[in-house]
Amino acid sequence: MSATGPAGRVQPARPGDPSHIGPYRIAGRLGAGGMGTVHAGVASDGMRVAVKVIHPEQAQEAEFRARFRREVELSSRVTGPHLVPLLAADPDAPTPWLATAYVPGPTLNQHVLAHGPLTEGNLYAFAAATAQALAAVHAAGVVHRDVKPQNVLLTPAGPRMLDFGIAHAADGTSVTRTGVMTGTPGWISPEQYRRGTAGPAGDLFAWGALVAYAATGRLPFGSGAPDVVAFRVMSGEADLDGVPAALRRTLEKALAQEPGDRPSAAEAAQECVTLLASQATQVVGADAVPATAVDMVTALWDVPAGEDPAWHLPPDRSPSRKRLIGAVVLAAGVIGGLAGGVAALLPGSTGGGTHTSSSTASVPPSSSTGSARPLASTAKDDKDGTAANRQASNGGSATAESWALTRTAQGAGEHDVARAVLHDEGVVAQELGDGVGLSPKSVRFQESRREVYLSYTLASDEEGAMYAETEIARNMCLTVRDVVLRLHPDLPYRTYVMVKEESGRDPQVTWQDDFVANSRCRSAADDDSAQDSGTDQDSGADQGWQPDEDGLGQAMIPSTDGAEIRVADGAARKIIAGTNGIRRTLGTDRVLGNAEIKVGFDPGNSVMYVWSDYLEWNQEQVESWADLAAGEACRALVRERESAGSAWPYSRYAVAEIGGSGYLMIRSGAATTRAACPA
Repeated sequence: MSATGPAGRVQPARPGDPSHIGPYRIAGRLGAGGMGTVHAGVASDGMRVAVKVIHPEQAQEAEFRARFRREVELSSRVTGPHLVPLLAADPDAPTPWLATAYVPGPTLNQHVLAHGPLTEGNLYAFAAATAQALAAVHAAGVVHRDVKPQNVLLTPAGPRMLDFGIAHAADGTSVTRTGVMTGTPGWISPEQYRRGTAGPAGDLFAWGALVAYAATGRLPFGSGAPDVVAFRVMSGEADLDGVPAALRRTLEKALAQEPGDRPSAAEAAQECVTLLASQATQVVGADAVPATAVDMVTALWDVPAGEDPAWHLPPDRSPSRKRLIGAVVLAAGVIGGLAGGVAALLPGSTGGGTHTSSSTASVPPSSSTGSARPLASTAKDDKDGTAANRQASNGGSATAESWALTRTAQGAGEHDVARAVLHDEGVVAQELGDGVGLSPKSVRFQESRREVYLSYTLASDEEGAMYAETEIARNMCLTVRDVVLRLHPDLPYRTYVMVKEESGRDPQVTWQDDFVANSRCRSAADDDSAQDSGTDQDSGADQGWQPDEDGLGQAMIPSTDGAEIRVADGAARKIIAGTNGIRRTLGTDRVLGNAEIKVGFDPGNSVMYVWSDYLEWNQEQVESWADLAAGEACRALVRERESAGSAWPYSRYAVAEIGGSGYLMIRSGAATTRAACPA
């Protein structure tokens, strides 16, 4: 099992993502959730930041905007060495955002699942640091109200507490929906269950449970239905077996049933610092104990930092006024609710119906075998263009003449296609580097022929030209397929065409393919590579593929494809039924449903994702559930493949668990045969 999430990995930007937010350049994404997207940003001085942007639709809700404004106000009050500082914010922007310092490292939940509980000096450093963090929060007149393992990051320098999304002032002026209890079962205090009140003492109760989890790797009040967990909380049945005796005494006081019997966060912090100093004396000797508590935490902290790769900023794409028609602001994203920002539409040098040609760029028919094929331009002495015009009128292969009859985008759907293609191809062209010099120019449409065209220029050495064109072709296929089939299925298009424009030469059609039939967007180069290496492109271990947050984000976008909806619904029903059938094994009495277990598709990588946000299972129980989910997902894919044949594009599955601050990929594989599926 490998934990992945916010620990330094920057996912690529999506179509429509902004290049700048406030003063920060955007390098990619750190994550996304139900309330917003967290972008990886870089300040002018090179400092890395996390920029949280609220989903546009939620920004339209007056109550939600008020809560966000309150979050910014309260977070700005709180400072401390074990907190994540707020750097900047604009809660009144059309799409509100806030920026915090970027903090690399897994959450406590991810670390415990991957490496087990904290021990010795790490445990005492964790207890002291988190208690000091809460003391700083309370000193600012704020109550956190969501202290839990998903809201503590384990950084190379020590623990950091984060997420004040449902924090409120101690004066009771919070903005919350009437009748809704905020917090997570198992991390809610007895008085909040009984009376609905949540103050600093409630935070300390959750802190006691948090440190117990860090010390044992077990949920201190167990798992199960929320009412069962609530009963254990209110009856005082915390599981503290395995907590060191000295620390256990502090946690027992923190977990007292009555708020008045608990110490303050500052008092708990002082007790933990005393224990930490004792640990430091044993490790480094009395003469070498650091003078301050912060230094002691740093001296004893020895949690693996994990990988924190450099963030590579894309080239600054600030538009040149001489080359732009204008900038189009995407208020709602190209890809569902996950996109937003700015895309630039570059003008084509060739307008619809304005081409004149003395020679014809004729091409062979497009492949119908499911593999995209490059089209070699073969200029003939067809001076009057008769053959090409006949091809165009009869619906044959695309030519320079059919390109001459194209037009610019009309309507919301075509504009979405154009924006997405230009954005994605621009990103790919930048990744290919200056040595290739491929530049996308314009996207145009031939409605009667059901074709989408991309024109480009290529000023490069011929050695890299074919590779560049192949990469652009596959990416265009994926983008057009995704936008047309998933977002705008009413559009008539089914073929994408690439046209190379060169100074002093007629346009040349270099590539065309049916993006509906070629559902995997596999090029001839892909097929040849597979044949040369003797590998099966549909195998689960192909080409180093791994499930990731980007694919999971794609799977969260609601599908409009009938087959996808049908297969996902059937798989979800079987997985939910199977899950509820082994509730005893999973240690829960709660009946789960579509609210906790979901299924979706990532078309770009041919993956069906299954994910759950039910967090009350321990590691062994998560593994059992993942085995069940993986087996059902695999069999669902194989059944559909047997029924639909090559028209069904999905051949991989992945199972994930989603927490408050990240995700955990648990199972993945290839759906080749029923016998190969997990039992």
